[in-house]
Amino acid sequence: MLREETNKAYMEKIEENLLETIAGDDVRTGAYNIRKNGKGVERQITENVKIETKKDGTGIDIYVKENTKFEIVHIPVIITQSGLKDVVYNDFYIGKNANVVIVAGCGIHNDEHNDSQHDGIHRFFLEEGAKVRYYEKHYGEGKGDGKRILNPVTEVELKEGSSLEMESVQIKGVDSTIRETRGKVYKDGNLVVTEKILTAGTQLAKTVFDVDLEEEGASVKVTSRSVATENSKQQFESKIVGNTKCFGHVECDAIIKDNAKVTAIPEIIANNVDANLIHEAAIGKIAGEQLIKLMTLGLSEKEAEEKIIEGFLK
Repeated sequence: MLREETNKAYMEKIEENLLETIAGDDVRTGAYNIRKNGKGVERQITENVKIETKKDGTGIDIYVKENTKFEIVHIPVIITQSGLKDVVYNDFYIGKNANVVIVAGCGIHNDEHNDSQHDGIHRFFLEEGAKVRYYEKHYGEGKGDGKRILNPVTEVELKEGSSLEMESVQIKGVDSTIRETRGKVYKDGNLVVTEKILTAGTQLAKTVFDVDLEEEGASVKVTSRSVATENSKQQFESKIVGNTKCFGHVECDAIIKDNAKVTAIPEIIANNVDANLIHEAAIGKIAGEQLIKLMTLGLSEKEAEEKIIEGFLK
């Protein structure tokens, strides 16, 4: 009995640490839905934010009332069960002129030999004038050799004058990830996406952006910053289609170390003479003068590299 209680306390501590790592220590404030090992385990709603389980049980629907201002919604996922493949479909319906923050993300703890995987498919439907700031953090840990696999998919539909700012961060410990973001942006809508990725060992990270700018005044800005070390591999693919007078800017900036490999594949398609589309990509090692400058302040080469990488991904 004592051993069971000790194991239970150990797992509870792991779960709370995972939650705090991906969602912060205020995860249980406001509206929230916590998913653990493939099941919803905790939920709270507010007057303006409703969370409902899909009828087929595959995920949740989140409804934000129009004119809702400055509420925070947490929807974290944690996995501590080795060998679990979890797939969830979450749909967000954001009312007219609402302004909310949504904090998502997934943390996997795997101490065993079987692979653990989470595929989260999130769809955002923003009504006119709605504004969303969306944070998604991914993290893996554990002593086992079972892989920690995360494959997030984000689909966005932005109606007139609405905006979505999305920040996606992959901290460490994720063995394989394919991150897909697809969107359609309509009149005066604005999509801003920022991703930060760190890979090591033999980890693989692939990012795919595919955005259509459908109506006049639509815009998108994508910024990818990544560091690939040891024998890891990263691939960045982007496709921006401008169908009218619009603006699109994609920037891919990567630091490469050791035997790592990084590939950037840009595609911009202008179907209108007034479509203004830009793509920039830069891949390279840490500049020698940066290392020397920090080493003259008393840091070792390794410490200097860590400081540069920390600042790059900040």
